[in-house]
Amino acid sequence: MKVSKYTTYDELPLFLNAEMVAQVLGISISSAYELMHETSFPALRVGSRIVVPKEKFCQWVASQTGGVQ
Repeated sequence: MKVSKYTTYDELPLFLNAEMVAQVLGISISSAYELMHETSFPALRVGSRIVVPKEKFCQWVASQTGGVQ
């Protein structure tokens, strides 16, 4: 399992890209891209890029873990 370089949500930038999502969740970058294409995941398309707003990401994590952040 990959180890995240982030230790708190406060360290995250306002928008996360696939590489950051992978690092935070401890998954591969290909798994992060798959997750970012799920309709239930809070990703935004900005031109050809896909980014995730930090606040929406934190809310998604909380909803997936039963509200524990």
